[in-house]
Amino acid sequence: MNQRDKAILEDVQRFRALSRDLIASLHFNNVKNPITAANYVLKRLHRDKQIERATDRRQYIYFPAQGHIKKDSSKLGHFLQIAEFYRDICKVEIPKTFIVEPRYSKGMPEPDIFMIWKGAPWHVEIQRTQYSEKQIKEKIQRYDHYYLSNEWHSESWQKPDKKIFPYLWINGVGRYAIGMRSYRVFQTDIEGMLDITSKRK
Repeated sequence: MNQRDKAILEDVQRFRALSRDLIASLHFNNVKNPITAANYVLKRLHRDKQIERATDRRQYIYFPAQGHIKKDSSKLGHFLQIAEFYRDICKVEIPKTFIVEPRYSKGMPEPDIFMIWKGAPWHVEIQRTQYSEKQIKEKIQRYDHYYLSNEWHSESWQKPDKKIFPYLWINGVGRYAIGMRSYRVFQTDIEGMLDITSKRK
């Protein structure tokens, strides 16, 4: 197994599910025919039982061989959208860290992503549907609770001499009345975020 095979398997494991086109754009964009090359490698990895696949769509979806997500899971679109977000921000700058659904203690936030990107820590919420006022309030209250708990001070990525609370980035459907918080909240797409970060330099 070569290094690219290992990188593909790592990404399939990290994102829980990846489409053929996502794999092609992440791992074969330096070849003449990315789709053809991806098809060849994915067929081999599936033959060797390194990955599973769902074939009920025009474009196959690939899963870890020992994964826990069902091939018809209602969260499938959600995981694919997280991977699409990763693909798009990598075109700007590859994140130093990118964790899908990081786990914190009970009552703390449940972000879709934690990443270190453009030199800063971020929590990212990928919104595929519009949240109700009650839903977004409960979600933000979890971030407030995490901020006040100071648990984030002991995260492994923190610098000893400067503790930074992650920015919160709400990306996707909906714009919400967040109000003033003790941390920065952004509601924008990637293009809008680039405008914001360029102005801060």
